Amino acid sequence: MDTIWLTGAEWLAVLRIGLGLWWLESWRHKDRKAWFERGTGIAWAAGVAAKHRWSAVRSGFDSVVAPHPRTMAYVVVYAELALGLGLITGFLTPIALAGGLLLNALYFTLMIHDVAEQGQNSMMALMSVVGLFGMSWQTWSLDSALGLF
Repeated sequence: MDTIWLTGAEWLAVLRIGLGLWWLESWRHKDRKAWFERGTGIAWAAGVAAKHRWSAVRSGFDSVVAPHPRTMAYVVVYAELALGLGLITGFLTPIALAGGLLLNALYFTLMIHDVAEQGQNSMMALMSVVGLFGMSWQTWSLDSALGLF
């Protein structure tokens, strides 16, 4: 593989780190006090799910998320933090990439009517797939330093 400036493996590491920074920014800009104390994030998602065009999304949200809004707020917020840190440092990278792909698929499905959200989540999902199948943990990662994967 011919590349400019960096090797192919280093470019994949740049992609992985960039995706990690994107997840970290998703975590950083959340008003955690509002999410945890007032439940604003899950309440907003509940409103989106209630009007969703697919009944499977409505019923899935009602059975999985709605009964546990506080727990789900913590899961969402800290999943984004864990994904960001894992991808930036390259620690448990394949797990972080697969988890991020799943979370983006869930976000994409919930926000199917929002073109901006579709774009963001589809691009993040694509980055996860490229990072996963390109084995982006081979360079500049704790996984590589520790001999994992």
